[in-house]
Amino acid sequence: MACIEARGLRKAFGSTIALDGIDLRVEEGRVLGLIGPNGAGKTTALNAILGLTRYQGELRVLGRDPWTQRERLMREVCFIADVAVLPRWMRVWQTLDYAADVHPRFDRAKAEGFLAKTSIKQRSKVRELSKGMVTQLCTASSSTTRC
Repeated sequence: MACIEARGLRKAFGSTIALDGIDLRVEEGRVLGLIGPNGAGKTTALNAILGLTRYQGELRVLGRDPWTQRERLMREVCFIADVAVLPRWMRVWQTLDYAADVHPRFDRAKAEGFLAKTSIKQRSKVRELSKGMVTQLCTASSSTTRC
């Protein structure tokens, strides 16, 4: 099964066409990078894939329509933007506390196990972490039983 499959994916903002009939198939286990200049439609494509914007054409993510089945789809996918939005004053353990409070399927043991394989310390503040470490912390903070 394809993880992501799009046929004729199109999105316009008024007279500006952001996506113009995109065909895409991403098989399970593959990694895909969206590379292009500003305004090429990368963010619009991701927003459609995540069910954050309406689109024309056919789009399936894990076999689901992301617009009409977004809530169910979000139980099975994780997305981490290239710019993390974690409060810089927080400590690592506080981000895990926060994730546990807001995400009903958060798996703290899984998150802590992931972080144990990194050089990130629970008492470190987000502002003390490198960009890569913040990404690792975001990954740990999104830990669920299926993520």
